[in-house]
Amino acid sequence: MAVTDPGTGDARWMRRFHPAPADAPRLVLLPHAGGSASFFRPFATALAARFDVLTVQYPGRQDRRTEPRIEDLTEYADRIHRALPSDDRPLALYGHSMGALLAFEVARRLEAAGRAPLAVVVSGRRAPSVHREDTVHLRDDAGLIAELRELSATHSSLLADEELVRMILPALRGDYTAVERWTCPADAVLTAPLLALTGDADRWTGVEDAAAWAAHTTGAFRLEVLDGGHFFIVDHWQRLSGLVAGFALDALDALGAPAALDALGAPA
Repeated sequence: MAVTDPGTGDARWMRRFHPAPADAPRLVLLPHAGGSASFFRPFATALAARFDVLTVQYPGRQDRRTEPRIEDLTEYADRIHRALPSDDRPLALYGHSMGALLAFEVARRLEAAGRAPLAVVVSGRRAPSVHREDTVHLRDDAGLIAELRELSATHSSLLADEELVRMILPALRGDYTAVERWTCPADAVLTAPLLALTGDADRWTGVEDAAAWAAHTTGAFRLEVLDGGHFFIVDHWQRLSGLVAGFALDALDALGAPAALDALGAPA
């Protein structure tokens, strides 16, 4: 599986599966808890002709499995923000589940630094202001595996592989610790346009939970409900790519960049 050097930025954190089109806007993808950059490869492929797609690789998994895991969402967001390329390409963020919170927090840092993102897309996660007490990170290993099965995040046959499970669980526990200990700051509101996505059968993120993201931006807000559970995105890569591309390119158009849009073509 070829991965090209993302160029500027921290290559430990960023993966580029396809060469970047000249002058294309950038899209940064942030995976779920326990997830890795390769999860988003089908999505990156679908958008590679129109975006410079970078996918975040968290420590503690795959080629970073020997690095210490992170158990604090603020530290995660700080380090991802620092790892982003420092060039002037317009940038959009998309995160799923834990990645949605990270996309939101990284966007807050970008805005504070005077580099507001084009757009932020979140899926599979309730809005930060919808608080619930979650304690998955306190479960034993069997409890974590049960959570994975219920979420359908990992094929059951893989969970039967004890060596693989031992590799997955430390990073997964660290991610759940980071998410479940994080609290939403009172002033956590973006100016960037925000698109929220959820599955109609996702019991972890109901439609009202996803709609509550509207309170976290002063920009345009849009909600899309697709069929499926927590990992509904796996069954909707093509439709999802059209939604995300359209939302980001509409935001680019609103900034007055028609030449870039003409070169990239209409959203799928």
